[in-house]
Amino acid sequence: MIAEIEALASAALSRIAAAANLDEMEAVRVEVLGRKGTLAEFGKLMGKLSASERVDAGKALNGAKTSLEAAFDIKKTAFESAALNERLQSEWLDLTIPPPGLTPGSLHPLTQIQNEIESLFFSMGFTILDGPEVETEFHNFDALNIPADHPARDMQDTFWLEGGHLLRTHTSPVQVRGMMRLGPPLRMIAPGRVFRNEEVDPSHEHTFYQLEGMMVDRDVSIANLLYFMKTLLSGIFKRDTTVRLRPGFFPFVEPGFELDIECMVCGGAGCPVCKQSGWVELLPCGLVHPNVLRAGGIDPAEFGGFAFGLGLTRLVMMRYLIDDIRWLQSGDLRFLKQF
Repeated sequence: MIAEIEALASAALSRIAAAANLDEMEAVRVEVLGRKGTLAEFGKLMGKLSASERVDAGKALNGAKTSLEAAFDIKKTAFESAALNERLQSEWLDLTIPPPGLTPGSLHPLTQIQNEIESLFFSMGFTILDGPEVETEFHNFDALNIPADHPARDMQDTFWLEGGHLLRTHTSPVQVRGMMRLGPPLRMIAPGRVFRNEEVDPSHEHTFYQLEGMMVDRDVSIANLLYFMKTLLSGIFKRDTTVRLRPGFFPFVEPGFELDIECMVCGGAGCPVCKQSGWVELLPCGLVHPNVLRAGGIDPAEFGGFAFGLGLTRLVMMRYLIDDIRWLQSGDLRFLKQF
């Protein structure tokens, strides 16, 4: 048996030395040193030997196992070292080369236009206000002359929350909060994110941006409203724009108007953005309704005002000729890098 063990060990050592890769070497290990390998089979025969034969055979068996395991470990280390060296050569990096530096980012187009509008109105004496996106029913509807039974509530598909709260459907609640906090005379704008539970298409999103504006003082008229709207459009588009003013119904203003802008994506020819009409609704506006002034703690007999709600997202689309509103919240860097 001792001679057979030594012959087996010698043959196995030769196979390990000749192995071309880890897989071939692993096959030798399993065949010889595995639980059901040939050395284990020799171990099962030890009980048939005499006491003195078992001692000599045991020494031979342990010696063969030790030498094979040592040869296996050395060969495995050599393979792993060779694989590491090959990887280091293929992935080599010269650390002495200066880094390329930080990749510059840019502001989102919505942020860029919002900053421009804020700067424009700030130069005309307007305060920039903010308000919560999770609003109360009172501030979002009731205080804006939209009671529970008012049909205007059906015009705004609302994300309702618990406890009479909701995701604001417009930035108009900031008007009420601004009147309550600052009082007249008041000039304010309120840019922000709003939410509508409606179907998404090239010109509609469930989440978009508006910019609310309001002026409250004595002797405020429609002429004041038109002046600030024209100043806004010329300041943003840097050129003359074709607009139209038509009557519009909004519970929080009386009289109310729709200020439309000729679609700059198609030049008025008709496209998905303007629903083939050639016009884009941009600036609902009007004189502040007396009920809204009262809700803000202001006496409508002494003060009047105008208000407007700018579709900030649509304005960005017109400014940059973006034909699908969904790009603005896509997070696609290929789109955002253009700005």
